[in-house]
Amino acid sequence: QFVETGGGLVQPGGSLRLSCAASGFDFSIYSMAWYRHIQGEERELLAGITSDGQTKYADSVKGRFTISRDNGRNTAYLQMNTLRLEDTAVYYCNMMPPSAQWGQGTRVTVSS
Repeated sequence: QFVETGGGLVQPGGSLRLSCAASGFDFSIYSMAWYRHIQGEERELLAGITSDGQTKYADSVKGRFTISRDNGRNTAYLQMNTLRLEDTAVYYCNMMPPSAQWGQGTRVTVSS
């Protein structure tokens, strides 16, 4: 199970930090990722982090977003800086590659 929080309304150029509380599996041994779904488009993999902390990013967010994890808290994070209008979406976390079970997501709206 995944519970995403931290979304909201932010102006362009602003920042948000998303959190993902995971349960029901051994979080520490799985790679985790953040995805987003922009209305009318396919769900997109934004950032991934392996069990030992190696990260990778989609070109669209590289240099602006940072993924991290706290294995002791079974929680993954996504620090989002320099947000753009086109970052407006529902953000989800899941394993990487994703399991079939998705959380509710957290909505991020970037608007002036």
